[in-house]
Amino acid sequence: MANTFIKTWLRDWWGIFCHELKQIFSDGGVLLIFFVAGLAYPLLYNVIYLNGILSETPVAVVDDAACSDSRRFIREIDATREIEVAAKCVNMEEAKRLMQERKVNGIVYFPREFGKRLANGETATLSLYTDMSSFLYYKNAMIGTNFVMLHEVGQIQMERYSMAGMTEQAASQVIKPLGYEDNNPYNRAFDYSFFLISAILMIIIQQTLFYGMSLLVGTQREKNHSFASLPDKLQGNGVGRVVLGRGAAYWILYLGIGMYIAFIVPAIFGIPQRGDFWNVLALLVFFITDCVFFSMTWSTFITRRESVFLLFLAMSPILVFLTGCSWPTVAFPGFWKAFSYLFPSTFGVQGFINLSTAGGDISAAGKQMTFMVLQTIIYFFLSFVCIYAENWVIRHKEQIHDRRDELTRRIGIDRAEDARIIKGN
Repeated sequence: MANTFIKTWLRDWWGIFCHELKQIFSDGGVLLIFFVAGLAYPLLYNVIYLNGILSETPVAVVDDAACSDSRRFIREIDATREIEVAAKCVNMEEAKRLMQERKVNGIVYFPREFGKRLANGETATLSLYTDMSSFLYYKNAMIGTNFVMLHEVGQIQMERYSMAGMTEQAASQVIKPLGYEDNNPYNRAFDYSFFLISAILMIIIQQTLFYGMSLLVGTQREKNHSFASLPDKLQGNGVGRVVLGRGAAYWILYLGIGMYIAFIVPAIFGIPQRGDFWNVLALLVFFITDCVFFSMTWSTFITRRESVFLLFLAMSPILVFLTGCSWPTVAFPGFWKAFSYLFPSTFGVQGFINLSTAGGDISAAGKQMTFMVLQTIIYFFLSFVCIYAENWVIRHKEQIHDRRDELTRRIGIDRAEDARIIKGN
């Protein structure tokens, strides 16, 4: 008896697996998302951010202070890799015009009292205006100006302590009592693409898988078909074989797509891959498994094919933010931190950065992999519940319609009349 059940289960599982693959490869929209978007998007993003390092960002300087301190500051920011002083303007109007003409991407302004306040031992301020049409302009202007400002602060303090009678050695110990060395081993050049692309690659895996599966579910529902029921030719019935059969079809496809995204694309564009191959592959297997059951659970709420594209536009920027690559997760409000736990990408991106970018061993992604295992278990059972509920609705469809009609009659609603009005008759 058990042997017969196992054979029937495996035969049904294989039938569902093949049936789902057939559905995937017969839907042009799904193929477009899986094999065009899934394979082309990683290349497109890398091409867009191919020049992740921008040097010599042109800025205009307005020096109303006209003092030795402001001139020294200007020379030093011009000497940085990030900034080039392309123009020295008489006033802000001239600088604004150059910025509007796209000849410069930033303005550094020294107010008239800049030198006087420094001479009096007061706090002096300068202003920086940047072109926000590209984050790289803002980053370069901020980094270059901040580096020079920190150096100038030290120089000004040394001058003030010397004027107070302190020796150079004593003043140096007061200003910098603890020596330190700035070391950024993973992204020495502050390459914008290094940290961004690592996050985007993992999000592409999750998003294309979810939207492709949801597109197929929406299509079937528009045709009054069910994604949850077994094909008619199969003998058995049961939720387990539907979940695992459908999931295996997507898992096999995305294991190949995921390896392409995680290993081949970074190699094409020279993105550092410091992690061990097998460690990254293990993380990828956990992540794709989590994404399959995540997609299977949430795709059950899709009723129309076009709903997928609205979700794509709304959710993708939010998911990048929730990974913590652009804003530290410790600074998240409680709601957004809890909300981020719904998505495999939150932990997949963090684990991938720890392994591939930072070059850690498997323990560096241990926390993220533990969370992905918990997510997989939860979404596995939720997908069971969703498929079981869909099957229950199918089996009790007539009873549900009878109950609905009885309830509307009691309330006094004429459904036939409402339908006639809606059609415009």
